[in-house]
Amino acid sequence: MAHTKGQKLSGRQGVNVPGKRRGIKVFGGENVVSGNILVRQVGNKYHPGDNVEQGRDFTLFATADGVVKYRNMTGYKRGKKIVDVVKSETK
Repeated sequence: MAHTKGQKLSGRQGVNVPGKRRGIKVFGGENVVSGNILVRQVGNKYHPGDNVEQGRDFTLFATADGVVKYRNMTGYKRGKKIVDVVKSETK
């Protein structure tokens, strides 16, 4: 019989798991093409605005070509962060 109790790992010590690469992928002022991923997130930290849609996993992506714009809402929607794609006027 053992004279000392065996030591176990508490929690996730010793397990090295790579990150999920979430966050903002395209910053404000950058040009995007329709279908480009703008933000990878879990939950709605950023909400879709004009010309932006949200996938099942809360990923925000552009639905039109243009320039990315981030804005903070005011009033009763205070605290919400909205991501827009402003269509570029090309002739």
